[in-house]
Amino acid sequence: MNVPDKSPVTLDTVISGDKARIVSVRAKGHLRKRLLEMGIIPGAIIESIRVAPLGDPVEFRIKGYNLSIRKGDAACIEVVMEVA
Repeated sequence: MNVPDKSPVTLDTVISGDKARIVSVRAKGHLRKRLLEMGIIPGAIIESIRVAPLGDPVEFRIKGYNLSIRKGDAACIEVVMEVA
């Protein structure tokens, strides 16, 4: 059985179809507040759905809805990969 590596990575590196658990949000100020308000909170499961044709934004599914955020914003979110 393949056990995923439990070391944190950033959300922008998660490939389509993979699920991860949010560990921390490293953003500051208004961006941090906005991400937390959108449900990107530590402990939540987030799934990568697709990447836009030019690579930005990236679409994720979290708490039952789809959310598109910029790759730069996703780089501020640390996650650990979940078993499929």
